[in-house]
Amino acid sequence: MAPQKPLKRLEFTVLFGMMFATIAFSIDSMLPALPEIGRELTPDNLNRAQLILTSFVLGMGIGTFFMGPLSDTFGRRRVLLSGFVLYGIGTVLAIYAQTLEWVLAARVLQGIGAAGPRVVTTAIIRDQYAGRQMAKILSFIFMVFTIVPAIAPSMGAIIIHFFGWRGVFGAFLVFALVFGGWFFARQPETLPVEKRREFTARKLFSGVKEVWGNRTVRIAVIAQGFALAALFSMLSSTQQIFDKTFGQGDNFPLWFGAIAVVSGTASIVNATYVVRLGMRLLIRITLTVQLCISTFMVLGFWFGLYPDWLQFPAFIFWQASVFFVAGMVLGNLNAIALEPMGHIAGMAASITSAISTVLAAGVAVPVGLAFNGTPAPLTIGILFCIAVSLGLMQFIRTETNEH
Repeated sequence: MAPQKPLKRLEFTVLFGMMFATIAFSIDSMLPALPEIGRELTPDNLNRAQLILTSFVLGMGIGTFFMGPLSDTFGRRRVLLSGFVLYGIGTVLAIYAQTLEWVLAARVLQGIGAAGPRVVTTAIIRDQYAGRQMAKILSFIFMVFTIVPAIAPSMGAIIIHFFGWRGVFGAFLVFALVFGGWFFARQPETLPVEKRREFTARKLFSGVKEVWGNRTVRIAVIAQGFALAALFSMLSSTQQIFDKTFGQGDNFPLWFGAIAVVSGTASIVNATYVVRLGMRLLIRITLTVQLCISTFMVLGFWFGLYPDWLQFPAFIFWQASVFFVAGMVLGNLNAIALEPMGHIAGMAASITSAISTVLAAGVAVPVGLAFNGTPAPLTIGILFCIAVSLGLMQFIRTETNEH
């Protein structure tokens, strides 16, 4: 029988943060495995191994089209738990896959399953919170979310040392069982039967039309997509840059963990100021600062203006700033997009997440594959993403109800 008593805010935040963190772990813990996967499954083109990351993101984007509307019809709990089951099936398939193509297919299925926790948790939060209070909750969840990326590469490296790269997928299975079980045992249903929407093509189309027809939602989603693309581009290329460009492959998990811890403070900063200043102002300030930093990175790495001793510290600083921007921007853009859509939160969470994620994956794949042994292509790609996201924010002129 499903629990009936609502969770206290602390447990709610930690549980939902860890479910989000399961998604981060599914990406970041694979970073140390890419060289080994490349040598075993695609030795003729090692660059293809990074598709392990973007295939998961693509699957997650596809899955988000369906998970939200399904949760509006069948309830939040049932759909979220079904997502964990799909995630587990994809994980098992990846463990036994013998070719890169089969691993990529399994990762897509894994991503489709992960869309359940990703989208439905957002819908549950919207069921219970709105406006700046929702943004504050999302900020704390993203703070928990950043703890796992800080240690995920180190955890992945340890697991690979003892069990090989397939052992990392075994860890994914453990995560799914632990946090899926916690959710099953503790989180009540937040969508009453009388508020559920019939799952028909007509209603789905009307929901899509309503969500995408809202100008603020539309702009916020595309801006979020390009902000996500900057993050995914960095994640796709970072291991190769540490290893091939700077010869820091062995120290990569330690550097990445330190960067994640520092950039994780963005969630604390955002939670502190978002109620006072509002979501839109914080987004614009953050993106403007990052635009300036990325411009200097393009000048330094594309035109070779940095001396050798400065290149690695500059890259570390820039990477931390890109992750910091994600902590400051993504939750706020999500809250802006969902604010007018409380009556169809599941549908809205699906559409907004799906479009932003698929857009981000589509941009991140060519940026990652453009790696040429230097950070230069990455700097251009991220500068472009930040510039587009900031430009789009200028078109959100009418105030949303942030209170």
